[in-house]
Amino acid sequence: MTTLHAHFDRILTPAESGYLREALMPDIQVTEGPQPPDDTDILIAGRPTREQLAASPHLRALIVPFAGVSNHIISLTRDFPHVSVHNMHHNAVPVAETAVMLLLAASKFAVHYDHALRSSDWHPQYARDTPAVLLHGKTALILGYGAIGRHVAGVCRALGMTVLATRRRLTAPVMEDGVEIYPADALPDLLPRSNAVIVCLPQTPETTGLLGAAELAKLPERSVLVNIGRGRVVDESALYNALLNGPLCAAGIDVWYNYAADETGGVAWPPSAYPFHELDNVIMSPHRADATDDTPRLLMTMVAGMLNDAAAGRIMANTVDMRAGY
Repeated sequence: MTTLHAHFDRILTPAESGYLREALMPDIQVTEGPQPPDDTDILIAGRPTREQLAASPHLRALIVPFAGVSNHIISLTRDFPHVSVHNMHHNAVPVAETAVMLLLAASKFAVHYDHALRSSDWHPQYARDTPAVLLHGKTALILGYGAIGRHVAGVCRALGMTVLATRRRLTAPVMEDGVEIYPADALPDLLPRSNAVIVCLPQTPETTGLLGAAELAKLPERSVLVNIGRGRVVDESALYNALLNGPLCAAGIDVWYNYAADETGGVAWPPSAYPFHELDNVIMSPHRADATDDTPRLLMTMVAGMLNDAAAGRIMANTVDMRAGY
């Protein structure tokens, strides 16, 4: 029996190595570092290079340890049609929890009230000029009913909300676990029914700018929007204006339009061309929805499971549809 050789393009931490070995079949070989050996079967890399993909004639799969797959990877792997691409959904629960946190914090104006009281300002207590939004009895629309969207839906239902959702490749509405799921092209009819919209979509040619000014204008007054998918699914200008002038009364945003070139965070880098930071009705989060103390364990356990499947001759999960982009 040939030993499966998997290679990480970075050095794992001791904790990550421990989590991986706990769940990995003992006869799978694992190496680490920027240069894959020439007998690598599976490469685990978030930002693979052409040189890494070409390093081994035995390479048959690329595991991208993120939920999303970048346009760079989609373009690059066209030259390696024999390499299947797989993404990861280990972060589904952490990201879903962040989505719910943003929904609750935004609808209750929690940060605005917090900032006021830190300055000994009791104005929100007495003026009541920014009343919180009651979610119970309202309708939530989840765009993208995948691994993350299903977890969000369960919590929204527990809050007493009616939950609608859209799903790719659906041709007719279905009901699952109390959630009304519709084809993606039903969006124009769903928006007027939705008091809260939670975006869980990747960015693809079909989803870029999906929510523009015309779409946001269909929402009821005092609606709330949460985006933990990709920033450009929602038009930047339309989002800012909808928060400034309605119908959105609040938003919780974890994904943005501009990202810092310096990944150490040492350089000031506005996340948008628009001054969202000046708005009291926005919760701003720096794209860290999946950053929890359990995330390394979840990641390595899922990688191990995928490698175990490959070693046993089973099909690895989470194959990316390269034409669709996810």
